[in-house]
Amino acid sequence: MNIEKQVLGLIKLSEYIKAFLSKNPADFNENDSEFEMILKKSEIENPWFTMDNQKFALTQWTDLLTEENLKSWLGKYSPSKTTKKVGLILAGNIPLVGLHDVISVVLSNHIPLIKLSSKDKQMLPFLLKKWKEFSDNEIKYEFVERLVDFDAVIATGSNNTARYLEFYFKNHLSIIRKNRTSVAVLKGDETEEELKLLAHDIFLYFGLGCRNVTRLFIPQDFVIDRIFESFIDYKEIINHNKYANNYDYNRAVYLLNQDQFWDNNFVMMKEDEKLFSPLSVIHFSRYSSLEDVKNFIAENEKDIQCVVAKKELNLDSIEFGEAQNPDLDTYADNVDTMKFLEVI
Repeated sequence: MNIEKQVLGLIKLSEYIKAFLSKNPADFNENDSEFEMILKKSEIENPWFTMDNQKFALTQWTDLLTEENLKSWLGKYSPSKTTKKVGLILAGNIPLVGLHDVISVVLSNHIPLIKLSSKDKQMLPFLLKKWKEFSDNEIKYEFVERLVDFDAVIATGSNNTARYLEFYFKNHLSIIRKNRTSVAVLKGDETEEELKLLAHDIFLYFGLGCRNVTRLFIPQDFVIDRIFESFIDYKEIINHNKYANNYDYNRAVYLLNQDQFWDNNFVMMKEDEKLFSPLSVIHFSRYSSLEDVKNFIAENEKDIQCVVAKKELNLDSIEFGEAQNPDLDTYADNVDTMKFLEVI
C-alpha cells in the first residue's frame, strides 16, 4: 500500500467533510444528501448521536487531519515491514470513537478487520469508503461480525467485557481497553469563562465519553452555585428523552435513599468519593490539601483518562474546554497504539 496516497486521501477526506459542514442544507447536491442521510440514519439508530454531536465529532476530525498534523504524527513512527491483519472491536459510546484505531492500523501498513459497535454502524463505513476513493483505492479494510484469522487485536469494552476479552484473546497480541473517565480540579479562582469551558468538558456527548469530566475536586470554601451558573448554557439537555430518563431515575433513587444532593433541574451534583458517577450526576469532593488530590489521582490512574485543571496547580493536566480535543498522538488508556502496531 502507498502511504503517501493514504495520507493524501485523509487530507482530501478532511476537506470533503469541511465542505459538507460549511454548506447550507438547501444547497446540498446529490453527494451531500447522501452524507446528510447517513447522519440522520445514525441518529435514528442511536438517539445519543444527535446531529450536533455528530457534526462536532466531524469538525474535530477535520482539524486533526491536516497535512501538518499527519506528517508530525507519522514522523515519530515507522510503518511495519510486513502487513498483518489487526482485529478492531470498536466502542460506540460517542460518534467516530473508533476512527483513530482504524487510521492507525492502515497507516501502520496493516489491514483492519473491523467489528463495528451496534450503536455506531453508519458513519464510519461511509467515511472509510470516501477515504478509499480519495486514496485511489490504496487502503484495505474489512468489516466482520466475528474475528477470525487475525494477528493482533485492539478491543474496547466495559470492565466486565474487558475481562472476557482478556481471556478470549490471551494467546494473541492485544490492547484491551476498559472503562475510563476524567476529572477536574478547581483552584478556586477560576473565571466565569473557565467554568463555562468546564461545562463543555462535562456535557458534550451527554457525558458518555471517557474524556468527559464526571468527578470534581473543589476547594473547601468554593460555592457550588458558581458551578451551576456555568452550566446554564446546557439546560436544554434535559429535553433529550434518554438523558431525561437517566436524570429522573437517579433523582428518584437519591430521594428515596434520602441522600444529600444539589439539583438544578437538569443535572445533579453529589458529594461522593467515587470516581465514576451515573449519567446526569457529577460527583465532587472538597479538598484542603492538593496532595490529597494528587494521591487520589495516582491511586486511580488506571481509571482516569485525563485531568482538567489550571497549569499553576502543577498537575499532569489539560486546560478547561480541551478534554474533547485530543491530538493524533493522544491515545486511549495512554497506550501508544502506533508503537504497538510497529512491532506486531
